Amino acid sequence: MKIFTRPRLSHDVLTLLASALLASAYNVAFWRSFSAAAGGFSMSQVPLLLGCFVLIALLFNAVLALFSFRYVLKPILIALFVATALTAFFMVSYGVQIDKSMIQNLFETDVREASELFSVQMLLALSLLGVLPALLVWRAQVSFPQGLRGLGRRAGVAALSLTLALVLLVVFFKTLAPTLREHRELRYLLTPTNYIQAINGYIKQRFARRIVVAPLGTDAIKGVTASENKHRSVTVIVVGETARAANFSLNGYARATNPQLALQPELLNFNHVASCGTATAVSLPCVFSMLGREHYSDTQAYAQEGLLDVLRHAGFEVLWRDNNSGCKGACDRVAYEDLSVPEKGNPWCVADECYDERLLERLPEIIHEARDDLVIVLHQKGSHGPAYHKRYPAAFQRFGPVCETNELEKCSRESIVAAYDNTILYTDHVLNKTIELLKASERRDPINTAMLYFSDHGESLGEHNLYLHGAPYMIAPAEQREVPLMLWLSAGYRDRYQIDQRCLAARTSQSFSHDNVFHSVLGMLNVNTALYNPRLDLVGPCRNDV
Repeated sequence: MKIFTRPRLSHDVLTLLASALLASAYNVAFWRSFSAAAGGFSMSQVPLLLGCFVLIALLFNAVLALFSFRYVLKPILIALFVATALTAFFMVSYGVQIDKSMIQNLFETDVREASELFSVQMLLALSLLGVLPALLVWRAQVSFPQGLRGLGRRAGVAALSLTLALVLLVVFFKTLAPTLREHRELRYLLTPTNYIQAINGYIKQRFARRIVVAPLGTDAIKGVTASENKHRSVTVIVVGETARAANFSLNGYARATNPQLALQPELLNFNHVASCGTATAVSLPCVFSMLGREHYSDTQAYAQEGLLDVLRHAGFEVLWRDNNSGCKGACDRVAYEDLSVPEKGNPWCVADECYDERLLERLPEIIHEARDDLVIVLHQKGSHGPAYHKRYPAAFQRFGPVCETNELEKCSRESIVAAYDNTILYTDHVLNKTIELLKASERRDPINTAMLYFSDHGESLGEHNLYLHGAPYMIAPAEQREVPLMLWLSAGYRDRYQIDQRCLAARTSQSFSHDNVFHSVLGMLNVNTALYNPRLDLVGPCRNDV
């Protein structure tokens, strides 16, 4: 007696069963949100939920019917079950929604970051909802009609499914129309259509990139105040990772997450700053482009030079030091150092990654050896999750108890927030150490120094049952969009570029965004170029030479 029998069924029965399974077991996140959007679950809502379920299953069936050919259907279903199982797990576990930017973030992250998302629960979900249905499909004996009769039957199944779905849509249209119109986020929750559309959009965008990069800002030159000063300027731009403004005590957060920076009297903290995106793959190239959030597209950003190129055209030495997953094109034409790979014996590295203090290694020597005005970008690992506990040395585990696993469902929200707050505490230390390093360099060499810090995007820590980041921007919560931005200028730097500290301090409570970074850096460094937009320069109104 065979333990595993091979089920016999026709192709149209298989597609209908697969459609019903996809519409139900893999769409817990969708049904939960849809029910809430339609007014909350009640017995009176059952007909709507049941009707919508049948409608979606019929639409899935209509599509699968068109692919129900021998040697085609089984591979498609196997791939769908595996991919949809993984997608459903991450959507339910972290509350994420799937759009093009999320897929871009997935494809453009590094292996070490991606590995933190793997867990025992993920493997269990993959086994039950992915591997098991795939095995059943693989072993099934499926009959496929041949010739014109087979084509007619497939077309008939697809047409009947679409017709019935249309009838249900008409019946429930009065309820569905306002729900879907007011809750557009539902389209990012229905799987597998969400990730199929997102992958298609990402591929189109990826292959649409032009190989030739258009030059930008070749007219850039240093202004008078910059060129006449005999002291070199050193500007350090620190790009944070996943740091949300809400958890910085400088912004009013209850925990003292910024004890060292709070003692820097000349530090300016801008407390109303919006990010360009909710994922590194979007925000990082966006903030270094001149496009701005409203006009940003990945295709355009990769097709033209950015801020660092303009600075290079103006005569600045430019260096990018990375402890993350790369610069996403922002530093492609400037000097680059990858410090994210662990180095044996390095005090700032552990088994599989390095702490952000490694970004400061040899920085005094680099500053001392430079022969011209210098701009250095330090790209942090910062607060990247879900393994927040790995982002800081043990000495910075001040808040607790902390979540010490990447499986956030095993942790209380309080322990997740505590681990995250420790990452902000460590960032506070790294930024303060950067400022002190610049002060020491200025005492040693005839230079003027400055530090600009901002994060690429924020993070959800359980608010609205959302975790991590990458939500579509139009529906992303404030926690993912509001980021910290700080500016420290030495007295010599302010004197060289004629910047009024009191004037800047009066602007810290105004609203700014990543759109201001491009033009503010040009303004800080008094770079003259036709690209410069004074209305987007947060420093501009406080320059005495204007």
